Amino acid sequence: MKEIRKVLVIQLGGIGELVLAFPAFARIREAHPKAKITLLTVQEFASLAKSSAYFNEVETDGRPAGPAAWLGLIARLRRAKYDRVYDLQNDAGATLIFEALRPFPPEWSGTAPGCALPHRNPERRKMHPLERHAEQLMEAGIWPDAPTRPLAAPPPDISWILSSAKTKAPAAGSQRPVVILAPGGTRPEKRWPPELYGGLAERLQQAGFDIVVIGALNESPLAHAIQRKASRTRDLTGRTDFAQVATLGARAALAVGNDSGAMHLIAAAGAPTLALFSAASDPAISGPRGHVTVLQSQDLKNLSVETVARAALGLAQQPS
Repeated sequence: MKEIRKVLVIQLGGIGELVLAFPAFARIREAHPKAKITLLTVQEFASLAKSSAYFNEVETDGRPAGPAAWLGLIARLRRAKYDRVYDLQNDAGATLIFEALRPFPPEWSGTAPGCALPHRNPERRKMHPLERHAEQLMEAGIWPDAPTRPLAAPPPDISWILSSAKTKAPAAGSQRPVVILAPGGTRPEKRWPPELYGGLAERLQQAGFDIVVIGALNESPLAHAIQRKASRTRDLTGRTDFAQVATLGARAALAVGNDSGAMHLIAAAGAPTLALFSAASDPAISGPRGHVTVLQSQDLKNLSVETVARAALGLAQQPS
């Protein structure tokens, strides 16, 4: 059997997909303890990936912009002469990389047609990523006791982020327990309306909690809408990196948010998490894992503040 000295792992999705891939990253490192393992990802995840113990190198041009960048990526991958590739992305872009490395591609684990270590399950897209990755690595021969049944896989372990001496969460502003609100998301139909988040924030402040809102800088208007209802809410949109969000999650009494990548990171950090889902997505396939409760409504506009507040107060670590 050929010794595997150089391994490439492909993960090009959003922050939620990256977080859910960490158990697979850990298993790949365990299976190849002496190999040089490189992650192919995108620039926004470079710092987080480099701070883990799973990779020797992190390359961030996995979504090349234009023909010249594409040709440069393929040329570099050819020169690297990887012994094995674990494609955890398994989309058209990753398959195109496989095809571009023909006629002699590396030993490849994934769904690319003709690859050496195929993940054959036709129902794989109906699996949660934690179990889907586990099954793929089981079929690749490196995870014989993989947790593949629904809900069998444990939540991702991101304790290495929380133990970093460089990671500091922004101060919440007082000593009261903190609730994180994550009202953003890429699709409007997956968002609980900001004015309802404002009503929730008001209720939670009355119950003795401080509120912080996280998200991208372009989601600041959502935080401002919440502040109009609950003026003591702190707006951290655009002011936290992924490690800081994880640290906030580890210390929070509760997190409430939509179906978004940030919720996976917060839940993995340990926060009791209330995830709000519309009919646009299935929490069994895309929900965060950990100490998580899901509320789902056909249309999130019909999910009342009272319903969410009741669930939130039941789940939160209560003020002393």
